[in-house]
Amino acid sequence: MEILEELYPNPPIPLNHINEYTFLLAVLLSARTTDAMVNKVTPALFDLADNPFDMAKLSTEQIREIIKPVGLSPQKAKAIKKLSQILIDKHQGKVPASFEELEALPGVGHKTASVIMSQVFGQPAFPVDTHIHRLMKQWGLSSGKNVTQTEKDAKKWFPKEKWNKLHLQMIYYGREYAPARGYLPEKDIIMKNIT
Repeated sequence: MEILEELYPNPPIPLNHINEYTFLLAVLLSARTTDAMVNKVTPALFDLADNPFDMAKLSTEQIREIIKPVGLSPQKAKAIKKLSQILIDKHQGKVPASFEELEALPGVGHKTASVIMSQVFGQPAFPVDTHIHRLMKQWGLSSGKNVTQTEKDAKKWFPKEKWNKLHLQMIYYGREYAPARGYLPEKDIIMKNIT
């Protein structure tokens, strides 16, 4: 934690967004792709619709055309369209502030809900992405069998009040010092301190 705090004292949210709604969509779109790719497609999407009311007026095909480069565009476009209508019908167009309500939305799994709860609503959560999953295993802090186990392990190891910031710090660290491809143990500062 000390090393991560020194390296990334104020980690920014890596996904560009305008408001809570656009952040929810950006996180949903980030599944199985890079934040950089999401940040390339969202400006065009958010220019057309940066709220559920305008998004619900677009066709699924219009949404899909814009988000095609992120992959899984048919499923993601359908989820965005349905999610927008549900926000209008059930939540007055607002992003709900509970895990249960978020996870009930199309295309929103536990990780996406965790990101929203931690970064939008300030609730302690430890979203586990591929970087965190890999790092926890490399550092010997988790068996790394699945993300559910990794999340439980992370919550045991680290104090609750640090989770929201630590999640971002670990993502930035993973990208810079311990990428999945081209990983060089000698670059992994934390690994050197553990061993």
